Amino acid sequence: MQSPISIQIIQSRIVEIRGERVLLDSDVARIYGVDTKRVNEAVKNNPKKFPQGYIVRLSKSELEVLRSKFSTAKFSKTRVPPTAFPERGLYMLATILKSSRATEATFAIIETFSKIRELGSTIRTLSVTKDDAKQKSLIQRSGEIVAEVFDEALQTSGSDHWRGGTARGSLQYAA
Repeated sequence: MQSPISIQIIQSRIVEIRGERVLLDSDVARIYGVDTKRVNEAVKNNPKKFPQGYIVRLSKSELEVLRSKFSTAKFSKTRVPPTAFPERGLYMLATILKSSRATEATFAIIETFSKIRELGSTIRTLSVTKDDAKQKSLIQRSGEIVAEVFDEALQTSGSDHWRGGTARGSLQYAA
């Protein structure tokens, strides 16, 4: 039985490459419950669904940066740079990968990116708001969004094999 997909799992796999939040092909495959090569085959077999901006093909130098940033064996045997999927590319991928697991993953991905956007917007608004009542309301909403993400993590089963992984955070690459 596969573990449940939570917003925290997806959020912990998001990296920033070339100024864009993305998921790497291997993480997408893991979330969707398929092999990485199946994800890449889906892209190769459906090129019209992945125009420029819907996938990011990492360079060999970006792969080296990934290797240096993560002290795991994840990229040690990788010879081909991974493909990364921004939010719109993930939506297109969802139209190709068909299974109940893919549907569950798509909902979780949509919710994750939505919460990240909402939190960013709330924080930006908070930084320019002078009204104390409005600031208090924005701070409360920011806390609620963060709590939603972490509350979901607490509701996942103890057998969740993703829990052992470390959160990646954000990487900045020189374009």
